[in-house]
Amino acid sequence: MKTLKKAGALFLTAAMAAGMVSVPAAAEEAKGEVYYLNFKPEQAEQWDALAKLYTEQTGIQVDVLTAASGTYESTLKVEMAKDKVPTLFQVNGPVGLATWKDYCYDLKDSELYSHLKSDDFALTGADGEVYGIAYVIETYGIIYNKALLADYCALDDAVIADASEIVNFETLKAVADDIQARKDELGVEGAFTSAGMDSSSDWRFKTHLANLPIYYEYMTEGYDSTPAIKGTFLDNYKAIWDLYISDATVEPTMIASATGEDANADFALGMAVFYQNGTWAYNDIAGNEVADEDLGYLPIYIGAEGEENQGLCTGSENYWCVNAKAPEENIQATLDFLNWVVTSDEGRTCLSKDMGFVTPFDTFTEEFQAANPLVDAANEYIEAGKTSVAWCFTTMPSETWKNNVGSALLEYAQGTGDWDAVVTAFVDGWATEYEQANGAAEEETEAE
Repeated sequence: MKTLKKAGALFLTAAMAAGMVSVPAAAEEAKGEVYYLNFKPEQAEQWDALAKLYTEQTGIQVDVLTAASGTYESTLKVEMAKDKVPTLFQVNGPVGLATWKDYCYDLKDSELYSHLKSDDFALTGADGEVYGIAYVIETYGIIYNKALLADYCALDDAVIADASEIVNFETLKAVADDIQARKDELGVEGAFTSAGMDSSSDWRFKTHLANLPIYYEYMTEGYDSTPAIKGTFLDNYKAIWDLYISDATVEPTMIASATGEDANADFALGMAVFYQNGTWAYNDIAGNEVADEDLGYLPIYIGAEGEENQGLCTGSENYWCVNAKAPEENIQATLDFLNWVVTSDEGRTCLSKDMGFVTPFDTFTEEFQAANPLVDAANEYIEAGKTSVAWCFTTMPSETWKNNVGSALLEYAQGTGDWDAVVTAFVDGWATEYEQANGAAEEETEAE
């Protein structure tokens, strides 16, 4: 029976064992403490190890709490209400900042900000305040197993002769349909991994997949946000969702309880050819049945005009914010910790090699680049002149909107709801949630 192996935080373990140190200035007078509420469960082990190493070197206590997948916002609200509050947290872009701006320390004079390559990676205020700084630039699309796809292409009457022929939705669907029909012949359980709608996986569809119809509408209409989405490309959203749930390792009626780990196992163990996920998934895939050289990437095609020139979805929703309401000594301790993370050998190696991050900081010189074949595959699209898809999902009006769209997607997949309910959640829900969010913000401003 196949089992799933996970890659660990190799560098930091070796560094601690060997006593490798680059002691920060903070060690001269240890005071204050750091409490980081981490957004990314897939990097929990590495952040724990990095925190431990910094504490050993400096005497500054660094605690890391990692929120469960899909629970970050609710966890942040709970933690902010406690006596010991996070000194370091994150928001997911402008919408997240609107909720937490009063808690965000101005980072414009920080060493961390001085190392940022461009203000494109900062959340700024009207008067030049720097409320948040992106710490990772990520890419997602449809990861594919090159070896399995090559095996498919070698079958008699295969739809394509080579993966390079998949340049639009029409071809992607034809290939996936044929793989699904011939899965026994190919030795797989489905063309796509399970489209799990458990909270550890549903963000892939209610957020990341939903980005595509938003992106194409924004591009068509010429705007970068809207109080009322039209839903022009929701038929395309339906087409790709239908493909995901029909040509998969599990039946649509079973996806309510299917997890992110299930989907990862489907792909990592060679049971599926295609897997919608991002560069962050590499550590979970590595060391299993799929060799690094067999990891490929495809854009998420939805049948939009001109998609042959489309690249992968590239951006960030991961912005570090320092809690302005924390004690002053904890704010300074947090700023020192962040500077160490992006300037020390240990911190840079952890982010680039162990976590596989592409970062926006000038301190990450050639020797501190991500060792991640998915990043290499993503760069090939940029080098080929393909147009990257912007992360428009950072403008989604609320978590409630995402959850309602996710619920409608699940009911449609299970046959307990129709597609019209998805359209209603997407379009009407957007207008309602936008009005509520911005109305609350206006009331708050007037009260001040």
